[in-house]
Amino acid sequence: MSFRSAVVNAWRLSLLSIFWAVVSALVWVRGHIRLPRWLGSDSREVAVRLWTLAWLTFVWVLLWGVVSWANVIAGLVLAIAVVTLLPLPRVPVEGRIHPLSLAILVIRLLYDFAVSSFQVGWMALRPGKPPLGAVVRVRVAIKSDMVLTLAIDYLNLVPGTMVVELDHRRRLLYVHVFDVSSERRVRAFYRQVAYTEKMFIKAFERDSEWHPSPYHGIDDEERA
Repeated sequence: MSFRSAVVNAWRLSLLSIFWAVVSALVWVRGHIRLPRWLGSDSREVAVRLWTLAWLTFVWVLLWGVVSWANVIAGLVLAIAVVTLLPLPRVPVEGRIHPLSLAILVIRLLYDFAVSSFQVGWMALRPGKPPLGAVVRVRVAIKSDMVLTLAIDYLNLVPGTMVVELDHRRRLLYVHVFDVSSERRVRAFYRQVAYTEKMFIKAFERDSEWHPSPYHGIDDEERA
């Protein structure tokens, strides 16, 4: 056996040993260590809580303007205190993030923002009567409240559309559209909403991967 082959085999054995040790450690932690109740009940909620702790710690360090172990530890302690003593309402975390679909969605948002800004600017400058606006009702198939909120934010960021009311239980959006003076513009609005709905589902809650959170629909039960 050549020296090169021996090095490659040793490298492979090292990777296998490290992988086995990491998996064994994760299995042991999962079986012997219980996470605090405030941290979450499933892996997705735990991930959101950990992200919240990291973000609050980051903001604390920014406020001090000095990156040091003292500031990081103090920020982490403060973040844990805030999450524990001042908990926000639980938000169901469902589905998975698909980075490629999310990147396409962001690019489309920038494109829609540029095109709509130009159209609204031209409507404001051109001579003639102001455009005919209206509130249009549209139904979406987005299941998660968090993803629905993101989709509404998307529509609100695009000039010319503004969500003015939401029927949470029936998933109906009432959107003020800047210009519905022609059937072509109304169809364009519906196409925009359909594309937004499709891309948010592809990016966050595909049917094959979507799992309801234990808190899914809890607000509907309380309202009922």
